[in-house]
Amino acid sequence: MRYEILGPLCIIDRGRRTSVGSRKVQTLLSTLLARADQLVTREQLITEIWGEHPPRRASAGLHVYVSQLRKALADGDTDGTPAGPSGGPVVTRASGYVLDVSDSEIDAQQFTRLAEEGRQQLREHRPEAARATLRAALDLWRGPILDNLSPGPILDGYLTSLVETRLECQELLVESMLQLGRHRELIAPLQGLTAAHPLREAFYRQLMLALYRSERAGDALQVFQVARRVLRDELGLEPCWALQDLQRGILAADRVLDRVLDRVVLEVAA
Repeated sequence: MRYEILGPLCIIDRGRRTSVGSRKVQTLLSTLLARADQLVTREQLITEIWGEHPPRRASAGLHVYVSQLRKALADGDTDGTPAGPSGGPVVTRASGYVLDVSDSEIDAQQFTRLAEEGRQQLREHRPEAARATLRAALDLWRGPILDNLSPGPILDGYLTSLVETRLECQELLVESMLQLGRHRELIAPLQGLTAAHPLREAFYRQLMLALYRSERAGDALQVFQVARRVLRDELGLEPCWALQDLQRGILAADRVLDRVLDRVVLEVAA
């Protein structure tokens, strides 16, 4: 069985993709997936499902949702394991529940593993391998996570971590392609990334370098001015040293800009 959370929540078994019950059951499964193989207490689950002001019979309601989840997982189980406290992946503990699954069964776990593998490959100066690995990681994303749910503390932290890892993965993928000399094909995607994440200075730096190496130094300098204006207006800050160094290098037509890239790559991948 495979659990997919990097998009609409679903379970896949023998090629059959099924959704998971009501929003509250989806919240229950998402929370258990976020803490796979770890105990999640009943109090934590109640907070995730109902927020800070649960109904009086929340404990009974949680029991009902756990039963519904067990049935859904048993219906899709490849080995016919029966639902209930003594069988199936949802294991009852004295103070809560544990989802007993392996990392390979969860797409988010596969994503974080591939992201780290790609980071290591880039650190080892293997840009082609890094590009393939990081692309495979990003291809696991099928859409917004927890899109129809109202995350509590556990899911909110989990979502924040995954989104941040995805952004880092995108940065590293671009770095690998810059090392491979694929500058021109990066310009349009980077323009989209800077628009979507206007405070992410790494994307501005990458776009400037891609433009400069595509014989568009003037456009690269305009990107710097856009970044400076956004950072000043939003945060009252000047651009980071990497952006400023790159601007100076472009103004001077510095022929050692490749070294600037190498230094930044090592720091991004560290």
